[in-house]
Amino acid sequence: MNISFRQLRLFKAFAETGSVTAAAKLMHVTQPTASMQLKDLSNAVGLPLFEFVGKKVYLTEAGKKLAVTAQSIAQEWEAFDQTISSIKGLERGTLKISVVSTAKYFIPKLVGNFCADHPGVDIALEVLNRDAVIARLENNLDDMAIMTQPPAHLEIQDEVFLDNPLVCIAAKNHPLVGKKISLNDIAHEFFVMREVGSGTRMSCDLFFKNKRISPNVRLTLGSNEAIKHAVGSGLGLSIVSMHSLTEHDLKVLVSVLNMSDFPIKSQWHIVSLKGKKMSPIAQIFHDHLLEKVSEINESLEHIY
Repeated sequence: MNISFRQLRLFKAFAETGSVTAAAKLMHVTQPTASMQLKDLSNAVGLPLFEFVGKKVYLTEAGKKLAVTAQSIAQEWEAFDQTISSIKGLERGTLKISVVSTAKYFIPKLVGNFCADHPGVDIALEVLNRDAVIARLENNLDDMAIMTQPPAHLEIQDEVFLDNPLVCIAAKNHPLVGKKISLNDIAHEFFVMREVGSGTRMSCDLFFKNKRISPNVRLTLGSNEAIKHAVGSGLGLSIVSMHSLTEHDLKVLVSVLNMSDFPIKSQWHIVSLKGKKMSPIAQIFHDHLLEKVSEINESLEHIY
């Protein structure tokens, strides 16, 4: 099978964008050239790699397999390039990370510190919901993913690196603020919760199930910022990550309730597909994360 590396890179771009025109633009070739190379690639494989239904493109089974292969080869080449740069005494390359949305409260600062120490490294940081992060993990699109609830259906490498305590918050004028309370005191309260499937919601659901409590969920929202404002407006209590609470939130919007059985224990995980080898840049960033754990924990001291 006579296939060039350039053709594989083009097909990777085509698979990711779903567009011949967009793939051609990424590869800096004309659209007719891209179309011809994709046709030659299909002929070399001996099977159709994609089909158009209406105006939308769909990869065939062979196309999906080739997309995975092209992605793996591209990552191996990036790792090789980084290794050679390391041997030469250089640090350059691209680090790809996907994180669930709650991680946006501490990951950007860590990335910023890392970039300051390693100016030759480019960062591609995706902040997404848990399902989208898992989808990228399934397709091996990143060097690593950071989340609180790793998927059970995938074979993964999973390393815990940071605690993620979950606390119960209320509006600053709520009558329970400032009191020592128990779960019984919130039995009839309304709750504003994250969407089903988010890491925070999964931890909360498991906690309440173990306590044999059915919280009265009045409202479901897809972001921590929306939840904090809803709670601050008196729409109910909520359970959020300590990492998501800023000094401004605690001064203006909400208060953390002093409740037995809280904080709920949760943890941040560094996740990748099983057997995946870290590139030199990814390994350096991984070590950087572990070195900064105590600093991140100190940043939570404003909560209590």
